[in-house]
Amino acid sequence: MERTTLSSVSSVAVARSASDVWGAIQALSEADLVRLRALAHLWSRGLPGGLGWTDILHEAIVRVLDGSRPWPFGVAILPFLAGVMRSICDDQWRRARYEQRLLVSCDDPDQGRDEPADDAPDSERIVSSVNALADIYRLFSADPVVLKIIAGMACGLTAKDICRTYDISDLDYDTARRRMRRSLMRHQRTWSVP
Repeated sequence: MERTTLSSVSSVAVARSASDVWGAIQALSEADLVRLRALAHLWSRGLPGGLGWTDILHEAIVRVLDGSRPWPFGVAILPFLAGVMRSICDDQWRRARYEQRLLVSCDDPDQGRDEPADDAPDSERIVSSVNALADIYRLFSADPVVLKIIAGMACGLTAKDICRTYDISDLDYDTARRRMRRSLMRHQRTWSVP
């Protein structure tokens, strides 16, 4: 009886390996995959930020595989992936609401009437921006497609113009944007100001 208790305690503490997760995902039936797609469609409907249902589903799988969302023992893979997808969608809505509040507060005509508008950024803000840009270039230094996309975005090019200018296919562009999004979301905490 002691052994059972000890083994169950140790199994809760140990996270599942990526191969366990991958095996469970591959073992999903066609009906399970249809359920996941339907849930992804449902939760991503009208989602801000241009994320579609495939982005949500793929991001959930990536997070479970890379261990950023550890799959606990005693929970089936289907409801766990569904919960991860829902969490991703909730985070997107939360960010959109936060950004909207920032935009509204910046556009409020009554706010800051006594203070004159400052057109030039201060030196601290310039240094912070340069450091953030250097961090982004360092993060994607091994990915030439992402660096081309960043350069195109810096020039104000549209997605079609970036693809045409740098000879990037639509599929490569979309794939690189998803890689960028995942990397930036993972590294966002390390760049935040305390």
